[in-house]
Amino acid sequence: MCSNYEAVTRADRLLSFFGVVRADDERPVITWPTGMAPFIRLAEDGSGNRRVDDGAFGLLPGFAKEIVYGKKTYNAKAETIARLPSFRSAWRMGQRCVIPAEAIFEPYYETEDSESVRYRIQQPGEVPLGLAGIWEKWVNTETGEDLFSFAMITINADGHPVMSRFHRPGEEKRMVVILDPEDYDDWLTCPVHEAPCFLRQWMGQLDTYPAPLAPRLKKERPAGELEPKRAAKGTPTPPPPQLDLF
Repeated sequence: MCSNYEAVTRADRLLSFFGVVRADDERPVITWPTGMAPFIRLAEDGSGNRRVDDGAFGLLPGFAKEIVYGKKTYNAKAETIARLPSFRSAWRMGQRCVIPAEAIFEPYYETEDSESVRYRIQQPGEVPLGLAGIWEKWVNTETGEDLFSFAMITINADGHPVMSRFHRPGEEKRMVVILDPEDYDDWLTCPVHEAPCFLRQWMGQLDTYPAPLAPRLKKERPAGELEPKRAAKGTPTPPPPQLDLF
């Protein structure tokens, strides 16, 4: 399962490696669930061409009430994508996409009892990855605005020389679906019943190395502000002051 990745956002790299034109030109960003990033889908004009849009990482089905729903739908299992309510509409409608990634990140455990170490996984030579996904258009009921969203498709990673090393011992090993560049158009355009043939382990070379997150900075107190005293054990916490609102 992949909960964070480095999105391809530079216009020149999206054009060179994915054949799409993006007006915005940004530095690559680490994307977490509900964060915005580019994804590539089939143009709706019937031309068969690819287009790039920005969407929220974490699929938002029509019944989702708020964007935070995407924090549990950023990965879609290939085995259940066609029947789970969150994903089945996008899958049956053929709303497949390619998610451009400079790298993905996964947790590595040296032993069962050790703390995890975040690892960066990428192709050699700074070649980006094209990950298989599905997309949806969601209407924000509060603002009335349309918002694209997408999810990565994952498969079992047992036996994979790289991806089977990650995730907590005892848990199922899973990996995102990495597409060969020559398969991008077929993945986007094929009939729904043919799409599962693309959901397989990718055996190309992958480089991995530790990439721990920077520690969070402690919030500094304003000058002259004293740290509140901790109440003695068993001392009841005083209630907050009551304010007159009317």
